[in-house]
Order: sequence, then structure tokens, then C-alpha cells
Amino acid sequence: MDNFNGSNFGGQNINDPIPLNQDLDKPIPLDDISIGGGGVSHAPLDLGGSSPVELPKIEAPKPVAKKPAEKVASGDRITGVKTFFTKLHPGAINFLDEQITKWLTENPEVSIKRTNIITGEIQGKKTDPNIIITVWY
Repeated sequence: MDNFNGSNFGGQNINDPIPLNQDLDKPIPLDDISIGGGGVSHAPLDLGGSSPVELPKIEAPKPVAKKPAEKVASGDRITGVKTFFTKLHPGAINFLDEQITKWLTENPEVSIKRTNIITGEIQGKKTDPNIIITVWY
């Protein structure tokens, strides 16, 4: 970088305009490619090995007809959901237990299939942590 000489441009004068007689859209030829007759062979390369090995023919598996599945009407299907929630406070949790017990007593036909219990924030007048119990029946 210290030897940079900005005044030496070889034999070219930087004030000379670019000649317009040249085709500027013409691609620039590469130096290492000969311009004519330099075709490329697409034949496989012979590495001097043995003759090509015949591959065994693999038979494709024959498709098997699927048996129609019987439609089963299950009595264990989920038909409804009930969600209970309360603040994380001992008195509130006891009240929640009473609510769930009362609801199950008033609905004897309910058969519980699945439950889920999570904690999260529920937004009311203010955001409080709550326990959320979901009952699928």
C-alpha cells in the first residue's frame, strides 16, 4: 500500500473517452477457453475396470386391498367441558372443591373422561394467579 503510484496508468490516458465503436453488450471471452472446436465429450469415462455389473431386478410389492374399518360408536366420547377457576388462596381452593362437588352431585349423568389442572393469570379488576381446572365429560 505504501508503494501505490496514482500517476502511473500504463500507456492509457485517463482523460481519453471510452471508444463507442466497441460492442459493450458482447460477453468478455475467457483466456483459457479456445474459441472453436473445443467440444466436451459426454461419453462415460473408462477407468479400466471390469465389465459393468448387472443389477438384480427388484420386484415391486403388490398392493394389498385394505379392509374397510368398522365404525364404532363409542360411549366414551367427550360430549362437554366445564371449567372451574379460583385464586390461589386456601379459602378459595376449599370453595372451589365445594363447587365441583356440588356440580357433580347435581349432574349424576356426567361421566368424567379427562381433567386438566393448570395455573395461570386471569385478568379481572386486577390480574391474579389462579388455578384452572378443566373437566371433560
